Amino acid sequence: MPNLLDIRRRIRSVKNTQQITKAMKTVSAAKLRRAQDRVFSARPYAQQLRNVLGNLTPRIENVAHPLLDVRPEEKILLIVVTADRGLCGAFNSNIIRTAQSFIRNRGAQTISLVTVGRKGLDFFRRRSISMRSEFVNICSRLDYGHAKDISDKIVQAYSDKEVDAVYILYNEFKSVIQQRVVLEKL
Repeated sequence: MPNLLDIRRRIRSVKNTQQITKAMKTVSAAKLRRAQDRVFSARPYAQQLRNVLGNLTPRIENVAHPLLDVRPEEKILLIVVTADRGLCGAFNSNIIRTAQSFIRNRGAQTISLVTVGRKGLDFFRRRSISMRSEFVNICSRLDYGHAKDISDKIVQAYSDKEVDAVYILYNEFKSVIQQRVVLEKL
C-alpha cells in the first residue's frame, strides 16, 4: 500500500502533466488558427483565378495550345491527395474510397495515379494500379517548388499525349470537423 509521500508525488506528477498538456493544446490551437486563416484568405484568389481562366478559355479563337486540346478520355490520370500520417478519422479513407469508386466506374479506360501523401501511396501500392508519380512528406513544409514539380510532370504528360484527361481528388476544408471530398477535372 502506498504511503502518503508516494501519493503526494503522484499528485504532483499528474499536475505537471496537466500543465504540459494544456501548453501543448494552446500551441496547437494557435497553429490551427493560423493555418485556417491562410486557407480562408487564399480561397478568394483561387476562385477568382478559376473564374478568369474559365471565362477566357472559350473566347480564345484559333489558338492551338496542347493544354487546350479536348480528347476522348481513354487514358486518365488521377491525382490523389492524402495525408502523410494517419489518425485523422475519415480524412484519408473517404478520399481512398472515392478513388476506388472512380477507378471501378471507369472500367474500360486506362487509369494511372499520381499520389500526394503517404497514405494514398501505401494503399494503392498494394493494388494493381499503375503509379505514374508519388510525392510524400511534402505536406509538412508546403512551398511553391513542390507545386511546380507536380504540375510540371502533369503538364508534360498531357502535352505529350500520354494522358487524355486529368482529375484531382482532395479534401476541401470546411471546418475542423468537416471536410468535403472533391473530384475535379483539370
